[in-house]
Amino acid sequence: MEENQVRSRSEKRYKKKRLRKGRVILFSIFIVLIAIIAYSIHQYRTGLELAGEENKEEIEFTPDEPKEKIENYLIIGVDSRGEEKSRSDTMMVLSWNKETNDLKLVSFMRDIYADIPGYDRWKLNTAYYLGGVQLLKDTLNHMFEIPIHHYMVIDFKSFEAMIDILAPNGIEIEVEKDMSAYIGISLTKGLQRLNGKELLGYARFRHDAEGDFGRVERQQKVIEALKDELLKPQNIKNLPKLIGAAQGYIITDMSSVEELKTALSVAKGGSPSIEKMTIPVEGTYRFNSYQHAGSVIEIDLEANKKKLHEFLKIGE
Repeated sequence: MEENQVRSRSEKRYKKKRLRKGRVILFSIFIVLIAIIAYSIHQYRTGLELAGEENKEEIEFTPDEPKEKIENYLIIGVDSRGEEKSRSDTMMVLSWNKETNDLKLVSFMRDIYADIPGYDRWKLNTAYYLGGVQLLKDTLNHMFEIPIHHYMVIDFKSFEAMIDILAPNGIEIEVEKDMSAYIGISLTKGLQRLNGKELLGYARFRHDAEGDFGRVERQQKVIEALKDELLKPQNIKNLPKLIGAAQGYIITDMSSVEELKTALSVAKGGSPSIEKMTIPVEGTYRFNSYQHAGSVIEIDLEANKKKLHEFLKIGE
């Protein structure tokens, strides 16, 4: 009897000890979560303050009918230089397959001689100047029958700042040649870690034999590097500040919650590679010149549309 009482008291003490230990662990986890949330909110607000509210104007945009598996994002890079209206220097469509987590990136050459709805034929980058995001989207819809569900517009100065937030120590890029002409910086051939200004210079360089085609290839290379950097575990701590800054630096139809949800969904599926394509494809274009438009790229529209639809699996 006495032995049973001793055992009972011992078991009670053990259970109380376990209960206290469990409470300590739960409390510790709670404190860590509060600290993470507080840090994230602080960083998000820091990003917001850094970017300001300069890009909060309303943008006309009517998305195409959403697809079950595929979402296409129109990415527009501009060099406004303080001007109210500017041409789009970079035009890409990033296609994300939500089921397979595949990413495909299509770059459209800015000098494509384009049928712009409601206007004469001009270079493709003139569409953004004439009618903003919606007219550029309508032009791509009209010419290539490509659905677009979201858009992002980023000024090059904002691009520099966001790179420095995402990767304060720079982003690793293999620079294929020495570069300096008309980009405001000097880059040396070889594997380099580039900050925002240097990475922008690398992406914009075009004063060599490859011209704009080489520049587009470098831009695609930069997008791939940014994707890899964004998905690195050590950069997760920079995401709240980056998303906060994006609210001011990037003009988009997506909310901050949608941006974060998309980024996390892609990250959850691993680190997908990006398949790349440039329009026009090789052998489907020629150079020409018109008095009203200057030097242009005239393309075989049907051949390029066919290749684009095959690449993005449009209609399947």
